[in-house]
Amino acid sequence: MISTFHLPGRICSTSAIRDIASRANTPYTMICLKPDIEWIYLGQERMIQVLQMTGATMVYSDHFNKSMIDGQWSIGEAPVIDYQEGALRDDFEFGAVMLWDTEKLKALVAQMDTEYEFAGLYDLRLRAEKLEHIPEYLYYEVETDTRKSGEKLFDYVDPRNRGVQIEMEQCVTAHLKRIGAYLKPGEYKALPEAGDYPVTASVIIPCKNRARTIADAIHSALNQKVREGYSFNVIVVDDNSTDGTAEIIEKLKNQNEKLIYIAQDKTWHAIGGNWNVAIHDPRCGKYAIQLDSDDTYFDETTVQRFIDAFEDKEGTKYGMVIGTYQLTNMNGEILPPGVIDHREWTDENGRNNALRINGLGAPRGFYVPLLRTINYPTTKYGEDYAVGLRISRDYPIGRIYDVVYNCRRWEDNSDANCDIVAMNRNNWYKDKLRTFELKARKD
Repeated sequence: MISTFHLPGRICSTSAIRDIASRANTPYTMICLKPDIEWIYLGQERMIQVLQMTGATMVYSDHFNKSMIDGQWSIGEAPVIDYQEGALRDDFEFGAVMLWDTEKLKALVAQMDTEYEFAGLYDLRLRAEKLEHIPEYLYYEVETDTRKSGEKLFDYVDPRNRGVQIEMEQCVTAHLKRIGAYLKPGEYKALPEAGDYPVTASVIIPCKNRARTIADAIHSALNQKVREGYSFNVIVVDDNSTDGTAEIIEKLKNQNEKLIYIAQDKTWHAIGGNWNVAIHDPRCGKYAIQLDSDDTYFDETTVQRFIDAFEDKEGTKYGMVIGTYQLTNMNGEILPPGVIDHREWTDENGRNNALRINGLGAPRGFYVPLLRTINYPTTKYGEDYAVGLRISRDYPIGRIYDVVYNCRRWEDNSDANCDIVAMNRNNWYKDKLRTFELKARKD
């Protein structure tokens, strides 16, 4: 009843998928991405049952992870998330087992018209009409990548994976054209007029309980140098810190008139809400430049670099500018993969490829007259991605490919070591943002 085939992970060729389809000779085809699968009693039968009940093209399920720790097997739950239209990430986690309706699988493979070396499976599942998640633990798989979430986070921008990323971009672009969500290059709306602003640029630092790092961030911002005719200030928004952060900010504010301190009220704000308060403050500049409360600027030229990127002899032309950062530890030592420049972005196709990747890069600078019409979602994760997608739909985004920012990795980063529930929640939310964005782009 089931034809079973093994692939060495998500990265595989179109020819490998064609070979599976040609050899599948039973009603159901199981593709396994890892070699060691142990089934619970009647686990495979349950997958078949749900496939029949739902009429899905493919089903996948929650599972258990087995990992070797200190010479002993450890077993943990590994739930996955529901598939939705915006689940366009090429690293969407289905688990190691996919059960396909063979007839539908063969029909999809017959439609595949591009020969990929790496994106074969990605092409297949993007074409599938209905992928169904079974929220039941049906098998055990051996976990081979035991790195912390913060260490896995930058795999997709590792230069060693560039060839894979190019193919994945080609694949998702073809998909967007098929579903009517592709954006043609160069078709943009006019930016709103600027009006008068008190300073050219504002560095925005939202924070909560960052007593260990906030002074470094503020000093990094205040030490910026801009050319004659330009000006800047630093707006720090503290969201009810209880660890001494507020006292540090207050002390530094009294020492430098460029520092503006906003203390939030007790309602819900999160990072997005803190940004909204800053950009709508009348003291905010024409451009708002990001600085996270545990990071620093690369040198004293970062703010001027952003101003220059926004402005040229033709005037402001970008709704957003994104810089390049390097990963460091708290001592400034470079961490792998080092420089993250997001060179996968192109003026021709960046806003389409943005729907495949989980972030657009950092640091981010915004044209405030536009940002005030869009605003941030009031959330503590993915808020920057939401704004970037929205801007990219209608307005051009500029890039700075020199390092201007130090992204400091430490144990208190929000993504340093998320458990699987937190990772699923974060990934589901970004998939939902893409789902919203797809609807807007198709409409």
